[in-house]
Amino acid sequence: MTAPGVDGAVREKAAVTERRLHPVTPLRRAWAPVTVIIGWALHDPDQAQRQLTRLTTTTLLIALAVFVPAAALYGFLTWWFTHFAVTDTELRIRTGLLYRRAAHIRLERIQAVDVTQPLLARIAGVAKLKLDVIGADKKDELAFLGADEARTLRAELLARAAGFAPETAHEVGEAPAQELLRTPPGVLAVSLVLTGATWGTLAAALCVPPLIWLATDSVWTVLAVGLPLLGAAGASSVGRFVAEYDWTVAESPDGLRIDRGLLDRVHETVPPGRVQTVRIVEPLLWRRRGWVRVELDVAGSANSMLLPVAPREIAEAVIARVLPGVTVPPSLSRPPRRAGRCLPLWWRGYGIAVTDTVFASRHGLLRRRLALVPHAKVQSVRLAQGPWRRAWRLADVHVDTGANKTVTARLRDAEEAAELLRGQAERSRTGRRDARPDRWMAQP
Repeated sequence: MTAPGVDGAVREKAAVTERRLHPVTPLRRAWAPVTVIIGWALHDPDQAQRQLTRLTTTTLLIALAVFVPAAALYGFLTWWFTHFAVTDTELRIRTGLLYRRAAHIRLERIQAVDVTQPLLARIAGVAKLKLDVIGADKKDELAFLGADEARTLRAELLARAAGFAPETAHEVGEAPAQELLRTPPGVLAVSLVLTGATWGTLAAALCVPPLIWLATDSVWTVLAVGLPLLGAAGASSVGRFVAEYDWTVAESPDGLRIDRGLLDRVHETVPPGRVQTVRIVEPLLWRRRGWVRVELDVAGSANSMLLPVAPREIAEAVIARVLPGVTVPPSLSRPPRRAGRCLPLWWRGYGIAVTDTVFASRHGLLRRRLALVPHAKVQSVRLAQGPWRRAWRLADVHVDTGANKTVTARLRDAEEAAELLRGQAERSRTGRRDARPDRWMAQP
């Protein structure tokens, strides 16, 4: 018969059994010394070229014979000294070869767990696990795990974060998901063609280098300016198409899941309750087709895109899943006509609406942006009025959210702005009191 204390010790020891990353990880870590050398060469190319010309063939072969095993040994040792373990209350990650680092991530602080698979990782059958933690500036990650192990660990962490007991978290498995939207590649391609940024960067890449050549007659200056412009043009067109290819949004108990990517596959989660602001972006050339893009402000998370392009009615249906009970206001009120004295013509692009659940503000005449802030997510409300706007009895009302972002109702009548300030403060207090808890996977 075993004493109860011994049983508890055995269970605790089993719960904190440490694991290592996938065996292919040393290959990734071995590239770190190589990147240091490449960075030095790019920082001082003249010095690098002089040093390279001094090397004889024998010296170069000896250097490679020493450097390659040293890099491989570095990759192996960094992998060997990296461990992780899941306990009843936290995820522990220990890393570091010379300088040790131990991260203790409380499970209830985890708000999203993303699985990413770069192209080479997909070929090798491994994946990277990224964790969004409340209060953390950057994501902790486990790179790399086996693809199946990464999905299993993700399901376990989400179950633990949702409050499932450790002994049952393994049995929960991946939460079922219902697909809401899949963006066709043709629609994505046309939307990029109809985006002004794509043509703007392409025009700059084609027009600026010839002008610089005529002004300086220097090839290096043309390359220094032209290559970044070409890179920006590629990133805004081909790069976005590759990154947003096969964009799929599905609903599950742990939030909205986003799968995307042509070469690198990314599996992200938008945690419920953490979305502070939803923005509906409507470029000028998309309006005839009824397309919009939906962006997010998520507290403590880098996830910022919900839909790259979608019909407006479908986008509003997806927004209703992100913000339960919130509907997009059908109409907005413009500022008074005297606002044109402060901002000619462009004042027509501003508008606001306040409903029982949301504060909505629009700005932009050519590229419209409609921001929706649930009353429960408002952290503070401010009124601003400069001397010129005071002369025309106008004021701005700023609404601050938990994602350190601000939504502004601009050029409102001064009395309307004062009433809006008082009313929004009361609506925010009421909204926080009646808001649903930020929990995942509601247990039966």
